[in-house]
Amino acid sequence: MKKRIKNLDPLRGLLAILVLVYHLPLVSRAVGLPYFNDLPIFHRGYEAVAVFFCLSGYLIIGLLYDEKKKEGAIDIKNFHLRRILRLYPVYYVVMFFGLFFYHFLLPLFHVPYQVDYDLYKGLLLCIGFLPNVFTKLYDPGSILSILWSIGIEEQFYLIIAPVLFILPLHRFAKYLLIFTILYFIAFHTEVLSFLMGFGFFYFFMSMGGLLAVWQRKGYSVAFRPFILRLVVYLMFALHITSDLFQFENVMVKNGFELILFNLLIVNLGNDERITIRSKFANYVGKVSYGIYMYHMIVINFVLFVFLELQKRMVLNTWMTVLIINAISISLTIFMSHISYRYFESYFLNLKKRFRK
Repeated sequence: MKKRIKNLDPLRGLLAILVLVYHLPLVSRAVGLPYFNDLPIFHRGYEAVAVFFCLSGYLIIGLLYDEKKKEGAIDIKNFHLRRILRLYPVYYVVMFFGLFFYHFLLPLFHVPYQVDYDLYKGLLLCIGFLPNVFTKLYDPGSILSILWSIGIEEQFYLIIAPVLFILPLHRFAKYLLIFTILYFIAFHTEVLSFLMGFGFFYFFMSMGGLLAVWQRKGYSVAFRPFILRLVVYLMFALHITSDLFQFENVMVKNGFELILFNLLIVNLGNDERITIRSKFANYVGKVSYGIYMYHMIVINFVLFVFLELQKRMVLNTWMTVLIINAISISLTIFMSHISYRYFESYFLNLKKRFRK
């Protein structure tokens, strides 16, 4: 089993919770329940997903580099089988439940929700790993909308893995650098605006992969002076808790985050002086995929219960907000724990059959 890089699991956990607390007030407001999102930290859902993208590129492209260096080639079939075993079981559970929820369950309980897409079209787009296109073209509902980022990752690796298979090892860094620069520029042009519209944020992953390759080639991608690492951590903390580093220009914003998020990952993962040892924080990070995938199901369930309570009694606004947040976070972590232990672990254990 591959060694887990220290400090990155707690980061994953934080990112998953940021996505949850970003969506919770949005859905609460949509159904008419009290909510609170007046602090900047409640608006950092997309930023959290962008860090996930950087993490993905840093870890996975790094593993592909290691495999090609050790074995002389990348086993594309085994690579995708490992991806399938990690992502697809939970992805399809959430996808099928979401389609069932909006097409059959809500009508059964006479809950009004306008479905503006054909069931088979939704199935085709999601099974074909185009949930980002599905979300852009339609309003599939909150449970299904979150699948967009999983689609982005799979699309990227369907492209990048064969390219790295063909490229000689010494050209990995050069290709990733050229791709990141050219794609970043193209992404922000008016002519190719559909790239932004459909959320094709591939440059976050390619940049993460570039740093992983540079690190393996012996370059110092992490800052040596501890004070510089602290500056990176502080800037990230300020970015998610304040509006200090907000930019009106989208290209400037994405460029700033591209650099900051990748610097955060390489410095935190290679920091010799800081190690986050909290068992809870590390475990939350370990089950963060489940937290991300299940949190909308939990939120919809919790809010449905509170909507029914609201019909029968007068609810204190602030107490309701606090209880909804506490129950939603706790229940999502618990559900992710159950899923990881009794469902995902079976498929994760199968991955070693497809790893040399």
